Amino acid sequence: MNPTISIVVAIFNRKDELFELLNSLTFQTDKVFEIIIVDDGSLIDLKPTIENFNGILDIKYFRKDNSGPGLSRNYGAKRAANDWLVFVDSDVIVEKDYIENIKKDILEIPCDAFGGADKAHKGFNLMQKAISYSMTSVFTTGGIRGNKKAVSKFQPRSFNMGVKKEVFEKVGGFSEMRIGEDPDLSMTLWENGFTTAFFDDIAVYHKRRVDFGKFSKQVYQFGCARPILNQRHPNYVKISFAFPSLFLLGYVLGFVEYFVLGRGFILALFGLYTFMVLLHALIVTKNVAIAAMAVVSTYIQMFSYGYGFLKSWILLNVLKMKPEEAFPKHFHKN
Repeated sequence: MNPTISIVVAIFNRKDELFELLNSLTFQTDKVFEIIIVDDGSLIDLKPTIENFNGILDIKYFRKDNSGPGLSRNYGAKRAANDWLVFVDSDVIVEKDYIENIKKDILEIPCDAFGGADKAHKGFNLMQKAISYSMTSVFTTGGIRGNKKAVSKFQPRSFNMGVKKEVFEKVGGFSEMRIGEDPDLSMTLWENGFTTAFFDDIAVYHKRRVDFGKFSKQVYQFGCARPILNQRHPNYVKISFAFPSLFLLGYVLGFVEYFVLGRGFILALFGLYTFMVLLHALIVTKNVAIAAMAVVSTYIQMFSYGYGFLKSWILLNVLKMKPEEAFPKHFHKN
């Protein structure tokens, strides 16, 4: 039986990005799918944007009070009519064979949930491309986004993620977490005996943040969320999660070594790392300006994530605070 697809998009403002997403969906080679738009209490009117696609796309629009992306996706999932829920962020663009490939892969690769990669579109600005590089590079925490050798344990992320509706309902959907709710769902699926897969032909173009300040805040929040996830899912803790914090501490130690002991061995290692990132980014992006900015975005990612992880780990494991007490803004009530 051919899979049926409901695309669920939780959105707060971002009307321009929503237009680009919906526009990309109009060009699908397989046009049999519905779109559920959940307006999570936006401060601007999204209806005019959606009305541009009336009669072109099968869209259901709902507006609700702000509760964060996880609960808004749950809200949309309850109103979806089809067997598979496909979650995408509002700031992505999809290729014309996105739906076609999803249906093909579901039939060829047995799984209860799946995910795909993200990448930078040729039309993105230089900073967006630099940030995309750092979030997907082998030199950062974003390097491993699934591969065919580890397809059964790929951890889908909500910018490009599909789940059987019946399975989604069995595990209760996304949790109360505002940050890290997607890896939380993936690990909850594993703990309940469900399988995940990586589909290598459904990558989306992901805008992410448009400046370094917003990017820093975002990855800091990701870092804060990881020790919380480690507590919730201890069977899936990896030492690599702490690498950005060790990176940050090593950088500080390098300056201590230089100014106190008069040696620069540690800083030399960071210099080598910087050169390798620059060279690799230049090879990948084929643009000197993007490569230079990629070095900056890589350090921002490592430092901000590392600081967030370290702060969260100390609050939870040393000071013994509950996650809801340490980071009240990271949780919402049902």
